Amino acid sequence: MQRGITGTFTTSIAGGVQCNAFLPTALPPKPPLAIEGKLQQRLNAALLSLGRLDAITTLLPDAHLFLYSYVRKEAVMSSQIEGTQSSLSDLMLYEMDGVPGVPIDDAQEVSCYVSALNLGVQLIREGLPISFRLITDVHRALMTSGRGISRGPGQFRTNQVWIGGHRADEAMFVPPPPTHLADCWAQLEQFINDIPEATDPLIKAALAHVQFETIHPFMDGNGRLGRLLIPLILVDAGVMREPLLYMSVFFRKHRQVYYDRLQQVRTHGDWESWLLFFVDAVSETAEQAVTTAQRLNQLRIDDKAKLADLGRISGSATQVLDALFGHPVATVNSLTEQTGLTPATVGKVLDALENQLNLVHEATGQKRNRVFVYRQYLDILNQD
Repeated sequence: MQRGITGTFTTSIAGGVQCNAFLPTALPPKPPLAIEGKLQQRLNAALLSLGRLDAITTLLPDAHLFLYSYVRKEAVMSSQIEGTQSSLSDLMLYEMDGVPGVPIDDAQEVSCYVSALNLGVQLIREGLPISFRLITDVHRALMTSGRGISRGPGQFRTNQVWIGGHRADEAMFVPPPPTHLADCWAQLEQFINDIPEATDPLIKAALAHVQFETIHPFMDGNGRLGRLLIPLILVDAGVMREPLLYMSVFFRKHRQVYYDRLQQVRTHGDWESWLLFFVDAVSETAEQAVTTAQRLNQLRIDDKAKLADLGRISGSATQVLDALFGHPVATVNSLTEQTGLTPATVGKVLDALENQLNLVHEATGQKRNRVFVYRQYLDILNQD
């Protein structure tokens, strides 16, 4: 399908030099997408994988525990694309007022990603459409602490930015000037909300992601928010009950192809190549999530069976293991709060889980303020 450039250029000033800023054409693409043959087959495969992933939320005995950890895995991966060094363990330590092994700003940024996603889903469930209010509220939550607090939380940018290159007139790409952002977003908002016509939700998520990254409406956080937009659109459309489709691992693994496909849409109108890449990302990401959920569920079954060897404390050990399944990095105090057991009982169980069953390990080497890690659980989550 030959479309040519999918927008127009307008003169702007950035960094004291004149440059050509890009104004994207409103969605949907014209002429319409050519969805047949190979693309249709791979789109169908992606939808099947999405269905299996959505079913996980009803098939797992405690799906909310899987969601808790899986959301945090995505937060870590999406933030690492933007340069943070925080790991899943660092995030979980930070969330229980521990000291992460990375700069505190890194852990704060990842924690804010979790808050932003949760807020977006909450607003959608309260009936708010994906709109200017929702997107700015989510951005404010994303940038509410750490380095982001000085980067205009919840506010569209007021200056010209550029991507790639040390000068705007030699940049790889120059997004729209700030004076055009309101119109560009209004057009995208209408498309997301099926005005004037409905679009298949998965295709909508794919196209809206490109358009959002092209508009680049904020000073910072556009990459993370653009990736968040994908599961939010699918939850809003009722395709998924929980926001479990996270693309950051795939996009990071194929980073150069990802950037090339985005640019080919802008320069050549090649939406079909982007869609092929996107639906493959959906299929692989969804299947990996299903496999991870199944492995975690089997780990829980296997490890619970081992607790019978602990004799009189096996009942308490079951409570502690259930708590670790939801929060695989924990302290005696946090496990005491979650289980209602005494600190002495929790300590005794943790010693047994570490020394007799080798299910957890103490990570600090200290006598006080010890941190215990459910090692195999994190290994499964961190496999990517």
